[in-house]
Amino acid sequence: MRYTRLIILLFTPIFIFANDLYLNDVNRVVDKTQKQFEKASDYQVTMKIELKVPGFRMPKKKYKVFFKQPNKLKIKSRGFGMLPKTGIFTSPKDNFDNLKNMRLISTNNNNGQVYIKGEVIVDSLKLKMPNEYAKLGFRPTVTVKIDTNNWVINNIITELDTLKLVEITNTYKKVDNNYVMPSASTVQYFIKDAKLSGWLKKDITSIVGQNPLEQKSDMVEGKISIVYEDYIINRGIKDKVFD
Repeated sequence: MRYTRLIILLFTPIFIFANDLYLNDVNRVVDKTQKQFEKASDYQVTMKIELKVPGFRMPKKKYKVFFKQPNKLKIKSRGFGMLPKTGIFTSPKDNFDNLKNMRLISTNNNNGQVYIKGEVIVDSLKLKMPNEYAKLGFRPTVTVKIDTNNWVINNIITELDTLKLVEITNTYKKVDNNYVMPSASTVQYFIKDAKLSGWLKKDITSIVGQNPLEQKSDMVEGKISIVYEDYIINRGIKDKVFD
């Protein structure tokens, strides 16, 4: 019995130390990704959007976007357009602040790709739950794929159990030989459940006009495709642009 206690005493500090390293690794990846994001203190870009949602048509649209750290955003447009509220212009730190119990996942021959997986903090969704019991049973998870060669987020998948709800995929290009910026993004929605569709309809916002998905339909599915062109980075954008 004394030997068993001795083994427990010996290994307990190791487990605690390993957990601390685990947390530190997650924080390190988040910090480096955030620093890459902050390199562009301000920028403007032309954004082309294509929407494919059953029962709704929107021709390809072009918009001028102005962004300034930490979170100032202005979109100039003519006519109607749609974008998700999260995942496109949100900083890595803000995205990860919505997760808990995060852990770092690496794979063999990953070519610099690592994954952070965590549970969504339900209160951050502003989703109305019928009761506290339902809230406890609603545990979506998010898996974020990060390219540690460039410290950018390539992919974000939100799931409920084994059901995929939303997937965001980003590709990048180097601008002015210094800034790694998105060249294209796709946001795919897979929800066909009445309760969950209410959450997603709040996440999809209109640039101009009312959200057409806020209708009687209980389904949200489809894809938003975005192409970014003509970046102008760190030239100084006055605050009055965002008024």
